[in-house]
Amino acid sequence: MPTAYRYALYLAPAGSLREVGQRWLGRCADTGLPLARSAGADPREASWTQAPRRYGLHATIKAPFRLRAGATPASLDQAVRRFARTGNAFGLPLQRVRLRGFLAWCIADDRARQRMNALAGAAVTALDEYRAPPLPDELQRRQIHLLEPAQRMMLQRWGYPYAFDTYTFHITLTGQLAEADLTAAGRRLDALDGSALQAPMPVRAVSLYVEPEPGADFVVARHYGFDGSCTDGCGVRYLDGECA
Repeated sequence: MPTAYRYALYLAPAGSLREVGQRWLGRCADTGLPLARSAGADPREASWTQAPRRYGLHATIKAPFRLRAGATPASLDQAVRRFARTGNAFGLPLQRVRLRGFLAWCIADDRARQRMNALAGAAVTALDEYRAPPLPDELQRRQIHLLEPAQRMMLQRWGYPYAFDTYTFHITLTGQLAEADLTAAGRRLDALDGSALQAPMPVRAVSLYVEPEPGADFVVARHYGFDGSCTDGCGVRYLDGECA
């Protein structure tokens, strides 16, 4: 089996937000195929969503990483399977916000935020033995001089600036946009996600996404249910493990 360039543990949105979000980005991460945008799409949507489209609709749990020497896709698959079985399903109330110059769905409730942060923190720790240290050019792209001291510490220890106390759950909907485009994108999303945001999003699985080659679009390798079930995506060939 081939090894992907990078692996990442994400939360793949479920329920009605999955359909809304994938149509908005214009790509399905499970199949890797483009999707037609919703009726009435603004011609600027493709440019607004260019950055997040590459990564697929998701929230980061453990950021993309290369496998360390000696680690295999099969061993990572088994580790994620074990980790998922420790989880319990819960609901996540979300709201759309502006975050660092882009639009995202973020958690709207403190208790749910604590629960999600605990899940993400546990994953960062549980899977870190499979992560290779970041390469110099990867660190350079992080623009370390712009990070806060706590974020630099997280980058040095965990390979990602946003973990534990610096972690902010978010499902990215646009790239960083100018004010006029942020406003226009927000208006367009008002017509798409309003009803979907009224109910909490179910959290009942974690998902392993892969970047097959440097710069390639991320696709789903496998979804791992907290109940022990799993569902394969088009990137499953980058895992040696087999679903039970």
